[in-house]
Amino acid sequence: MISKNNDRRPGESRYFIFKETLTNSQEHFWSFAGSFVAIAIIAYLQTKIHLSEYENIFLIGSFGASSVLVYGVIQSPFSQPRNLIGGHLVGAVVGVTVAKILPDIIWLTAPLAVSVAIMLMRVTKTIHPPGGATALIAVTGSAKIKSLGYVFVLFPVLTGAVIMLVVGLVFNNMTKDRKYPADERFTKTINRMLFMRRARVRVAAIRGQRRKMNQVRVAEAVEE
Repeated sequence: MISKNNDRRPGESRYFIFKETLTNSQEHFWSFAGSFVAIAIIAYLQTKIHLSEYENIFLIGSFGASSVLVYGVIQSPFSQPRNLIGGHLVGAVVGVTVAKILPDIIWLTAPLAVSVAIMLMRVTKTIHPPGGATALIAVTGSAKIKSLGYVFVLFPVLTGAVIMLVVGLVFNNMTKDRKYPADERFTKTINRMLFMRRARVRVAAIRGQRRKMNQVRVAEAVEE
């Protein structure tokens, strides 16, 4: 027997749905800014590093999907650095391999590449939905993309994913409410690296000041 809740006020359901989709206006801005900068850098590389002969191989569609996750849903497990880099790498390697083994059999290569990529992403714990798109692009892309072979894995896939990660580390930590990556171990490692760098800079500055003070003392002693 299904009970009905007659105590709900009119419009409460609509308010609940609206409330659940509310986010801080700063979230909207930094999501936009991060995505814009990342895709702009990738597009700049495409247009400025003599890639016209390869069409738009650097601007692969799966990067657009990754932008939605990395800059729009930064706390999602699928958005984390391991998933971003690993998912694209797995998808690219699988796609290129399938395209080489079974060329020109699109009805077989397309589903096989995506399915194997999903399986390996699960095994390696690097599930990143756009990684499936990367695998599909490797087997259904233009002849110029296919001609890259395993170079496709490094360029544009790995290069583009690293660019998106670096931009994400900057723009996804611009406010106190944004924390990326969600894994504290990764964050602590980054902070430790930054702390060590700052410490080295501070030590170098102190040594420089002491050196100058010693030089001044020596100069004063000579004058006396």
